[in-house]
Amino acid sequence: MPIRQLSETMINQIAAGEVIERPASVVKELVENALDAGASRVEIVTAGGGLNLIRVTDDGSGIAEPELALAIARHCTSKLSDDIHDIRSLGFRGEALPSIGSVARLSIRSRTASGDSAAEIGIDGGRVSPVKPAAANRGTTVEVRDLFFATPARLKFMKGERAESSATSDVVKRIAIAFPAVRFTLAGPDRSTLELPATDDTPEGRLARVAQVMGKDFPDNAIAIDAVRDGVHLAGHVSIPSYTRANALQQYAYVNGRPVRDKLIAGAIRGAFADVLPRDRHAVTVLFLSLDPSTVDVNVHPAKADVRFRDPGLVRGLIVGAVREALAGAGIRAATTGAAGMMAAFRPGAAPYSNPGPANGHRSYDAAYRAPRGFDPSRSAQRPLDMGYGEARPRTNGFAENEQAAFDTGPLASADARAGMAEPAEALLGMVLGAARAQVHENYIVAQTRDSLVIVDQHAAHERLVYEALKNALHSRAVPSQMLLLPEIVDLPEEDAERLAMHSDTLAKFGLGLERFGPGAVAVRETPSMLGETNVQQLVRDLADEIADNDTVETLKERLDKIAATMACHGSVRSGRLLKAEEMNALLRQMEATPGSGTCNHGRPTYIELKLADIERLFGRR
Repeated sequence: MPIRQLSETMINQIAAGEVIERPASVVKELVENALDAGASRVEIVTAGGGLNLIRVTDDGSGIAEPELALAIARHCTSKLSDDIHDIRSLGFRGEALPSIGSVARLSIRSRTASGDSAAEIGIDGGRVSPVKPAAANRGTTVEVRDLFFATPARLKFMKGERAESSATSDVVKRIAIAFPAVRFTLAGPDRSTLELPATDDTPEGRLARVAQVMGKDFPDNAIAIDAVRDGVHLAGHVSIPSYTRANALQQYAYVNGRPVRDKLIAGAIRGAFADVLPRDRHAVTVLFLSLDPSTVDVNVHPAKADVRFRDPGLVRGLIVGAVREALAGAGIRAATTGAAGMMAAFRPGAAPYSNPGPANGHRSYDAAYRAPRGFDPSRSAQRPLDMGYGEARPRTNGFAENEQAAFDTGPLASADARAGMAEPAEALLGMVLGAARAQVHENYIVAQTRDSLVIVDQHAAHERLVYEALKNALHSRAVPSQMLLLPEIVDLPEEDAERLAMHSDTLAKFGLGLERFGPGAVAVRETPSMLGETNVQQLVRDLADEIADNDTVETLKERLDKIAATMACHGSVRSGRLLKAEEMNALLRQMEATPGSGTCNHGRPTYIELKLADIERLFGRR
């Protein structure tokens, strides 16, 4: 087949394959256009998951009538200067509108602030209709109908209406977080209405917008981030270690106001929380990176979802360092959702009972109990404690002293008694974890503050304390190493060997001594003593891969930290050990002074706090 020039419609449809993946992609492009136009209000309406209808209305600057024809032409934009490296808007390619118009029925109706009337232009599967007068307020309305009707094969790859609607909601929420001063509305017959009222572009306003998107629990369980390094500014909020999710969908990252899903940022977040989260749990984060546009390339993906940093090591190091410093400075905090879960467990009717009668004396009846039956006074919820029904037993006069005597066993030699002998000092009640009052089930410390009840898992808490002490000892000086009897020669690609040689001084601090050994090889002469017998070949290759990806040597540090975590687990206070009141209070004070002590090495919470107000609600006092 001879080489030939493709038609304009075919070119646009190819571009649409890159930019317009699903209805959510259309919404993203149109909302970004509205924000670039300075809109303070953006309204989105969808139908059929966005396949039947997408309508985006804004109150931005609008498009002048003579420019409407240019707006739907490829590579025509008002957002780009002559410098491709100085991109300060969300859009800049000039491909979205012609791409959408090539696979759908598109109409644009717009009016500028100085315009006497509005104008409208349409494009139907690539066929452009002439500009005509229209009635509209200031701003622009873009309507997309019958998405992918011109390329029906694409419809086979669409998911269900609910899934497409959910993807659209996620796109709007991600964009809305970065623009708190803009009011967003997402509605339609295929969804419940999402309204995000405008706040203001201050730290408090941004946090209020985050609460609108992520729920009111996040601000109560978040730590503020604010750090600068070499011209890169990082701001936002991250969750405390005890407030997590089962996936990373609630990790939002922005680069110069642009929502991105970047592997480097995601990896940095995982690294920052590696010590405090379980392997299958994820932190909740909202992070904003601000840097010179010339130091980040946003033109590496057609949908602008990925970015490339000129200095990825700087960005990763800033995120990891800032988050860890914030976690350490936040002190000890328990997630508010822990108390909510405890209240739910205590709430009448919540616990499963084998008794088919009313649960906890409330009107929560089992189906079997509601079945019609004759009255049985022995089963009545209102019966006295002993009516004499049921099994035969002798009746006695008086107040049943013999039965009560079974409970009068005298003082028990238990931790509960030792902790409760004396009233706690007033100063201890003012501490974060309060004063120890008892030890129950030989594993849980019950403490009291002025306004709450605290339950501490003594093994998990001490495990974190031992682990942090081991880590500090490990990283405060060079890690002890062991000399290999014979050097281990590791063959690598030349570029990997060169990268390892460049980081040899840093690796030596962690106990790994290596040097170049001819072309494409390194010789390992020392390994960290803590690792014992280890697979040197695999370790070196893993380090080479990490340096290539992130320009760091965190792999070795993480392996040493895992060994420290194992040692801490076996060296901490075991469950089942009775503690004196002094020992329990000493443990609480150590927890208050140790960063990250709200979770153990495996990410489980070390304590739960139940406010007095919550307890009073359980008993109907509030």
